[in-house]
Amino acid sequence: MKVSIIIRTFNEEKYLSQLLDKILLQDIGLHSVEIIIVDSGSTDNTIEISKKYNCIIETIRKNEFSFGKSLNIGCRKANGEILVFISGHCIPFDNNWLINLIYPIIKSIVVLSYGRQIGNSSSKFSEQQLFEKYYPKESNIPQDSFFCNNANAAILKSNWEIHEFDEELTGLEDMHLAKKLYKNGLKIGYVANAVVYHLHHENWKKIKNRYEREAIALQKIMPEVQISFLDFIRYFITSVYFDSIIALKKSIYYRNIYEIIYFRSAQYWGSFKGNHFSRSISRKIKEEYFYP
Repeated sequence: MKVSIIIRTFNEEKYLSQLLDKILLQDIGLHSVEIIIVDSGSTDNTIEISKKYNCIIETIRKNEFSFGKSLNIGCRKANGEILVFISGHCIPFDNNWLINLIYPIIKSIVVLSYGRQIGNSSSKFSEQQLFEKYYPKESNIPQDSFFCNNANAAILKSNWEIHEFDEELTGLEDMHLAKKLYKNGLKIGYVANAVVYHLHHENWKKIKNRYEREAIALQKIMPEVQISFLDFIRYFITSVYFDSIIALKKSIYYRNIYEIIYFRSAQYWGSFKGNHFSRSISRKIKEEYFYP
């Protein structure tokens, strides 16, 4: 069985070589692999690195970019029966990442699988708590929900061909597709032993924008979810409190407290703003939210 690994990139030179090295070391038995880079205007050495590893390279112009559109470009180029998605700033934890991720699909248990994400010593403390919450150590195959994340995921190409990624959403295109699969009775699975390091290095504005654009997208996927200003205050205070308790237990509270406050404020203020965003999106605003 052929596997196509699709990597969406924008200025990913920092981790791309490590990611591609790890892909080449994967123990996948008789399965063959191709690597497709979909780049959205990198100005660093991303393209040069991709050429060095003989990747198939597709490009998308800045004024045409959306998260869903870039993935659809990669999927259309792919020759594999299984499509694997991994972020350009993710690094597989071990050499069994790929086979573990696609195994439930090969065995026809699910049509879409997604794996565990963890941080490293440079990751923001609160983001590590989110990783632990949404990506636990125990697998759930199949799961009874449409939650997923395509920073580390796989899908049968035949199912993508029926349900392509929405190209208008400002984020969460993975959950939007997964919801359609789930509503049609198809199975989704969480694979805890398909682990990647997910290495965000964002400033506070980028963190706020990420959660804002995802909340904008969530209005289409789950319109019943509403976030009031009181919710923002409650979620912020509660998350800072629990993060602080964990940090105290680990004896790292004082070096993380300001970062905890900044991260959680950016997260929930972005979510609140995005949840109440109802204006038509201008080109300038669209590029701010869509473009990495």
